Amino acid sequence: MKTTLEELQAFAAVVETGSITAAAERLGQTVSGVSRALSRLEKKLDTTLLQRTTRRIEITEEGQVFLARTRAILASIDEAEEQMAARRGQPSGRLRINAATPFMLHAVLPWIPEFRRAYPQIELELDTDELNIDLLERRTDIAIRIGPLRDSTLHARPLGTSRLRVLASPAYLAEHGRPTNVAALQAHTLLGFTQPESLNRWPLRSVHGDEWPTVPTIAASSGETLRSLALQGVGIACLSDFMTAADLADGRLVQVLRRETVEAHQPINAVYYRNTQLSARIASFLDFFAARMNGLAAER
Repeated sequence: MKTTLEELQAFAAVVETGSITAAAERLGQTVSGVSRALSRLEKKLDTTLLQRTTRRIEITEEGQVFLARTRAILASIDEAEEQMAARRGQPSGRLRINAATPFMLHAVLPWIPEFRRAYPQIELELDTDELNIDLLERRTDIAIRIGPLRDSTLHARPLGTSRLRVLASPAYLAEHGRPTNVAALQAHTLLGFTQPESLNRWPLRSVHGDEWPTVPTIAASSGETLRSLALQGVGIACLSDFMTAADLADGRLVQVLRRETVEAHQPINAVYYRNTQLSARIASFLDFFAARMNGLAAER
């Protein structure tokens, strides 16, 4: 009996999500349906692909070998569907996009309704992660990364930049006073990142040059957590315009040490693994999003 597409999709989804429950949710199937598909596949292959316990699922050595072929088959099917859609002039298929939580919330999600109206046949899968991911392992088409790129194996398309500012809420400044110089920040509650350390070097002129290294009083892995703390009046943070522009416009946050601030911009890039011509669904998203980012930059 031949292996079916449903079984291959179930196997790949379980590996990528780490659980049968999460795989069922991704595929829009029942947990029992995914479990049965895996069992059928292993029976047909007469081998164990996944070791299941009550706490975790681990892929076997045989499973690793079969996974590589499975991904190649699924990618070929995606490509064939794209080619048929391209003949109709309508990009289609699943588009997997990864971004840090703040960027996804503030810069990507607001444009999704318009993108869906323009490309209704593209199925979006939006994933958030605070760390850089392996695009191939997670079967991600596009990852949006903020800051300098380190992985030279990736193709990258610049989407724009976003300025960094030192910010606090009016309530915090009313209670603790506004710092009048950079050195005065040492007497304040500073909100910073657990990693990377470079995000804790604020763009302020000081004895250190055009960057001031901070030691956070409170550290978090996500900029969205730091934004929330700053809005609640907990402390002072250095955050990017893409997540705080509305807060600044509405007065929920205000810039501090404006004169001492160096104009520093974080580069924003869309990265992807493609050595050939971009698929229609990826190209359509990149063109659409780059135009919106350029429009926002012009407004500011």
